[in-house]
Parts: sequence; C-alpha cells; structure tokens
Amino acid sequence: MLETLVARLEAVLRQAANAFEVILVNDGSQDGSWAKTVELAAGRPWLRGVNLMRNYGQHNALLCGIKAARYEVVVTIDDDLQNPPEEIPKLLAKLAEGHDVVYGTPEREEHGLWRNVASHVTKLALQNFMGADTARSVSAFRVFRTQIREAFAYYQGPFVSIDVLLTWGTSRFSALRVRSDPRPVGSSNYTFAMLVRHALNMVTGFSVLPLQLASLMGFGFTIFGIFVLTFVVGRYLLEGTPVPGFPFLASIIAIFSGAQLFGLGVLGEYLARMHSRTMGKPSYAVREDTKQPE
Repeated sequence: MLETLVARLEAVLRQAANAFEVILVNDGSQDGSWAKTVELAAGRPWLRGVNLMRNYGQHNALLCGIKAARYEVVVTIDDDLQNPPEEIPKLLAKLAEGHDVVYGTPEREEHGLWRNVASHVTKLALQNFMGADTARSVSAFRVFRTQIREAFAYYQGPFVSIDVLLTWGTSRFSALRVRSDPRPVGSSNYTFAMLVRHALNMVTGFSVLPLQLASLMGFGFTIFGIFVLTFVVGRYLLEGTPVPGFPFLASIIAIFSGAQLFGLGVLGEYLARMHSRTMGKPSYAVREDTKQPE
C-alpha cells in the first residue's frame, strides 16, 4: 500500500501546505516495506524513510518520526489507508481554530470485536490523563503543533504512549469525525493482548493510579478486618462461643492474601519499569535513514 499512500499524501499535501515532508518509519517489518520505502524516496526529496533496528511498537516508531519532523505541524497516520489522507485538510482547519492537538475520530470502527474491546480498554486507561471526553476520541490519526514535543524532548524509556506525552505539553485537545475506509490489503498485526498490554504500560508507566488503588484496597481491607474482629469478639462476649471454624478462617485468610498479592503485583510492575529505565533502554534505535535532516 505504500505507493498508493505516498501518491495520495502528495496530492493532498501539495494543496494543503507550501512546504511539507513525509516520513515513513519502518518498525521492523519483514515484508519488503523498507526496500519499497528506499525506492519511493529515491525520486522524492520530500520523502524520508527511517528503518528501525527491530520492531519496537507503534508508539515508539511514532516517537521516532515526531522527533525527526522539521515543520510546524505534525500529522500522524497509519499506512493501512483506513484513515484517508484526503481528510487531513479537515484536521488542519480544526487545528487553526486555536487547538494544539486534533484527533481524527473514525465514524465507525473497521476492526473486529476483540480489537474494538481492546481499544476501549486503552481509552479507559487514557481517561486518567486526558479526561473522559478527549480519551473517547483518541485515534492514531492526529495533527498537532510540533512545538509540543519540547515537553517530552528528553523522554527516554522503552514504554511510550504518544497520547500521554502530548498531555505533558498541552490541554487544548479537540476531535473531529472523519471518514473511515475498509483496509484494502492485508490485516492488522495489532491484537487484543497487545492493546491491553499497551493500556497497562500507560497506567503503570505514566501514572501512580494503580498504587493509589492498592493503597485504597489495603485501607478497605483493614476496615473490613476491624469489623470481623469486632464480630468475633462481640459474639464471644455476648454468647460465650467463638465463631465456628475453619471455613470462616480460611475465607478471611484467602481474602487478605489476595489483597496482599495484588499490592505486591502492582509494586512489581512499577519496579520492572524502573529497572528498564535505569538500564537506559532506548525508545528505539535507527538502522538506516534514507536522508539526513538538513
């Protein structure tokens, strides 16, 4: 689809801007995409290809392209043509109204049931940073002012969420309904598990919400334990008999053990991410670049 994508982008961008560039980031694909990118870039000075060392993930690859961008406005778009390039002028017009980030929200989802469920899980995670209204409109098709990247210019780490990073630089978000087309070739490599993992990375990598939930759970079970103790002591004092046996005791132990393991699991997730960052693991590494920035 790359040749079709580039042709449609060129037709749109020549009408929309006096100067533009297209950056294609190859995120470790094994289907000949890089060879095609090199071929397309050879006769187009405005087209730049960046080949990553391996597959780092969609948001890591986007961060690479965003940092390489040279002009005042950045447009991010997938290569599958589900978001038509012809919709870009609508987003640019909305951006000109005074917003810093504008999302192109598809009129309808073109994915399967589980992919849509996973997308909703990710958007629920984003609500912690962006607010419910904005998070519901998030998509990979977005335009924003390039200067926002100054807010995350020094960000390093293997866990990346472009939408969260954008909140570091602005709160002026907007969204616009855009046309969504069926994918003409192939199928998405994004799975339910990958999107859920991305949501987990967002929450534990950019927020203390799970730690707060663990603290609230610990406090809640402490109150519950006090009520249980009051019940046991009260029954003994009033009736002279203890609470009968093993099932009651086993249930209480299971509840408190589960709460403790949950809290330890949350701490473990944070420690794992701290460990990755202290090792200096990069967000991405570039293998080849069709041209160096001027």
